[in-house]
Amino acid sequence: MTAALLEQYRERLRTELDRVVDFWLKYSHDKEHGGYFNCLGKDGKVYDELKYVWLQGRQVWMYSRLYRTMERFHRPEILEAAKSGAAFLQKFARVQASGGPGKCAFCLTRDGRTVKVQRTIFSECFYVMAMDELSRITQDKEMQADAESMMDRLIFWVQTDSSDLGRPQLPGDPPINSMAVPMMLLCLVDQLTEGRTDVAEKYKDLSGWCVERILQHIQRDGKAILENVTLNGKELPGCQGRLQNPGHALEAGWFLLQYALKKGDVHLQKTAVDKFMEIPFHTGWDKQHGGLFYFLDVDGHCPTQLEWNMKLWWPHCEALIAYLMAYGHSREPVLLDRFKQIYNYTFTHVRDAFQRLFIWGKVLSV
Repeated sequence: MTAALLEQYRERLRTELDRVVDFWLKYSHDKEHGGYFNCLGKDGKVYDELKYVWLQGRQVWMYSRLYRTMERFHRPEILEAAKSGAAFLQKFARVQASGGPGKCAFCLTRDGRTVKVQRTIFSECFYVMAMDELSRITQDKEMQADAESMMDRLIFWVQTDSSDLGRPQLPGDPPINSMAVPMMLLCLVDQLTEGRTDVAEKYKDLSGWCVERILQHIQRDGKAILENVTLNGKELPGCQGRLQNPGHALEAGWFLLQYALKKGDVHLQKTAVDKFMEIPFHTGWDKQHGGLFYFLDVDGHCPTQLEWNMKLWWPHCEALIAYLMAYGHSREPVLLDRFKQIYNYTFTHVRDAFQRLFIWGKVLSV
């Protein structure tokens, strides 16, 4: 019965993935300027020509990963689409600074002019993912070096000196440990080190640092995952300190599980599931209407994020990945039950969002 059900899920996900890839191949490519349109209606019409660098990077990564790892996507048009997006990024994504190439832009015009630069690291993160994944297909050593060079800059910003990010350190706003940062760097280490022992050696200490920083977010005697903590792992005061982000916690959970499985760390495997999956699922699931809330306050106050009670597609995507990965490893029935619950909600409420969910997601074993 379980095998038949899993095969049913697999076939549904295969169908959706094929449908979504075809949609983005057909409608998102800018044949005049290169890169991809990000703002598409259900009919494929472009309703805004702005190009967001992190989305450009993720689309290059997705095309490249599909082409490299799944036989049915090993098609010339997919590889050419990935190359086109990468060329656009390499030409326009970086914003020139007085000391040379600076940060990546957050947003570009259709023809590549910078619109906005954020004071975060995430455009750069997806640039690294894109260049590294495509370089594995093309065997382009310069592109691989470009990815590693950007990664080294990210590490410098995070661990040594963040001044190049453009965010002044104000006396009333001390540095914090935001879970998104070590979580994303751990994801990048996994990307860069796959099959490359020399690169794995280079970043081995960073992996441990990321895991340590992520685990600091287990708070309230192990009963809560908080989004922000102090640099030494203590709870912060106020709304910032009480903030929970169930989607982020679940995403961190499968990042940790993936890392722990590779390392053979049984204790960390258990922590990944028990703390970073089960806790945010139980606290984040809307028991009246179903679905995962976007944000929550650990003490039950109204979060300051006005969109806190929205049910976005991406937390459900991360939850699907997390619980399917956890079940695939342990075969614990309760983990499959969680997957079923999230799956049923997702396909009855946010299926149209799968136009984005699968093209940006990581469910690649289908």
